[in-house]
Amino acid sequence: MTRTYSIAELAREFGVTTRTIRFYEDQDMLSPLRDGQRRIYRPRDRIRLKLILRGKRLGFPLAEVREIVNLYDAPHGEDAQLHRLLARIADRHHELEAKRQDIEASVRELEAVAEICRNRLRELASASGSGRRVKKPRRAAR
Repeated sequence: MTRTYSIAELAREFGVTTRTIRFYEDQDMLSPLRDGQRRIYRPRDRIRLKLILRGKRLGFPLAEVREIVNLYDAPHGEDAQLHRLLARIADRHHELEAKRQDIEASVRELEAVAEICRNRLRELASASGSGRRVKKPRRAAR
């Protein structure tokens, strides 16, 4: 007998709400069997849910996640799915790398402007004779 899962079991296992699982079902990404009002999820649905959540965690749009997950059932099956996934991973990696470079440039610029402000405050303090020391803010832990 093939193992089946309730919606509550899958929600608990993957740390999502039952509403999330029903949403993916409404999007035709999961197709559980029915026993009256009760949903019965098969191992195929469990694997698909795992792939959906992984795709979302990696930042892929839902339409692309659907396309990749649906390749799982296509004639070329896993081979086509893996090739498509590798192509999307390369694209996503490039996007994230560009964002990282933008963020690093922004951080450097913020640090430079903050240093200019601290220098100017020191100049103003020494000109007025107040002698107030300007503290350098602590950097956030990475």
